[in-house]
Amino acid sequence: MAASTASQRGRLENWLTKTWWRPSRGLAAWAMRPLSWLYGGLAAMHRALAAPAAPTPVPVFVVGNLVVGGTGKTPVVVALVQALQAAGHRPGVISRGHGRRGTGVLAVAARPDPREVGDEPALIQLRTKVPVFVGRRRALAAAALCSAHPEVDVIVSDDGLQHRALSRNVELIVFDDRGAGNGLLLPAGPLRQPLPRALAPHSFVIYSGRKVSTGLPGPIAPRTLGQALPLASWLAGSRVGEQPLAALRGRRLTALAGIGAPEQFFAALEAAGLTIERLACRDHAEYAHPPWPAGTAEVVTTEKDAIKLARLPRITTPVWVLPLDCALPTELMRELLALLPAPPPRKTTP
Repeated sequence: MAASTASQRGRLENWLTKTWWRPSRGLAAWAMRPLSWLYGGLAAMHRALAAPAAPTPVPVFVVGNLVVGGTGKTPVVVALVQALQAAGHRPGVISRGHGRRGTGVLAVAARPDPREVGDEPALIQLRTKVPVFVGRRRALAAAALCSAHPEVDVIVSDDGLQHRALSRNVELIVFDDRGAGNGLLLPAGPLRQPLPRALAPHSFVIYSGRKVSTGLPGPIAPRTLGQALPLASWLAGSRVGEQPLAALRGRRLTALAGIGAPEQFFAALEAAGLTIERLACRDHAEYAHPPWPAGTAEVVTTEKDAIKLARLPRITTPVWVLPLDCALPTELMRELLALLPAPPPRKTTP
């Protein structure tokens, strides 16, 4: 029964995805327009009735999407945190922790369990080593973060564009090559809120693909696949066993992707010359056991999947983790840093 329900949900998700990301609006999209009007009206009412956002102890940069599905937000968060660190700042990260079991505020441990904190916050903590707090009420997560880590001088919010209870100094809106799809609000289209005609002050757009895909101005910061790492080495932060992608050509590979837009990952692998068997799973899927079939020779997967596979007791199939990185343009970082107070001088030991 559960398998049948999951199958039906998967077929519905696939159908909606095809409807949303068509450049033209088909009959299905037009038929759902009344539901989009209802969604937009309820969202507008929610914004109008929302209490003013509580101030946060330090500036907040919100990184998020106007559309549903993966656009490369997490690699942008990681890149932004690393760029802030390079500029002398001490960032921390807050997130709702989508898919986690609880909703209260929780600090992400050094070896986090994705079931407790969410897969994306766990990945961000592993990659950046900065303090990360999760909570449905992001303002409370920000307060807890600053209380526990007074050295933090800027907060990066992983998602939260539509979470108006969180005050923000800067918004970074991420699009990939799909842009705004058919341009309609949910459920007729992929938009969580209407695409603005122009950007508000202190709002910036980043294109994580290879092109500018909407009418909004912004730099291109393409995601690139890194070197292939064995799962154990990746989890330990080691480079032992690292292989270039070219070394995986001609091998029997199963590509696992439980992310918002798995086809983009698969296409990148094929563009790199790899021959793959595609294995797409639901975004934020929780793995109780390895999801690939028995007899699988080797697996290549995303970091978001790897953080969940790492907690499974015995994986005998070789698993290669492919980091997905982006570099934020220098001019964009110059503009963002200009909106922050200068970082405090670092103490030097005599």
